[in-house]
Amino acid sequence: MKKIAVIVGGGSGSRMKTDIPKQFLLLKEKPILFYTIDSFLKAFADFQIILVLPADYIEQGNQIIQTYFPASDIQIIAGGATRFHSVQNGLSCIKDESVVFVHDAVRCLVSEDLIARAYQSTVEKGSAIPVVSSKDSVRMIQNNNSKILDRSTIKLVQTPQVFLSSILLPAFKLPFQEDFTDEASVVEHYGQNIHLIEGEETNIKITHPIDLIIAEKFIEST
Repeated sequence: MKKIAVIVGGGSGSRMKTDIPKQFLLLKEKPILFYTIDSFLKAFADFQIILVLPADYIEQGNQIIQTYFPASDIQIIAGGATRFHSVQNGLSCIKDESVVFVHDAVRCLVSEDLIARAYQSTVEKGSAIPVVSSKDSVRMIQNNNSKILDRSTIKLVQTPQVFLSSILLPAFKLPFQEDFTDEASVVEHYGQNIHLIEGEETNIKITHPIDLIIAEKFIEST
């Protein structure tokens, strides 16, 4: 089945304390976005990639494609006001039945194995949401009080979140709601069940300066 990756990079660099979006920061002398795209193309050579970027950075995205992936099937589209709207913009480009991956542009350490496992799970069960267990104690705060939660029941959600297009595309025709924090929440609201798979501890999201150091050390070790 056709494979399409919607790689979403609409965020700013505020928590990184930079003037440019995080996906354009350099990691081992290459943009973070390079590693993310490269992982998908190494997993499956026939990936079609839809890159969702802030409108002001589309030219920078084109430069990365021309420099590193000139022969690949990659198109760029402008993002929206929220992640939901950015993903919605990317999905609007999909016309064929396919397996659709939605991935954070700054999760640049995603492995080929995770991508392959997510694809197989989606073909078999309709979706694949990678999660990892919480290693820390977890508390829920309500009305100025807190209570401990059983961390064995808590899962931390990653991307890529993967669905059959026949499930994901109609779900994203729903009106936006504040509790649409990821694609799985949209699909569940649409009335579809989701399937969890094991994620990866190394599949971190580059959010703070220390994450760049961790990613650099990981790349050096592989």
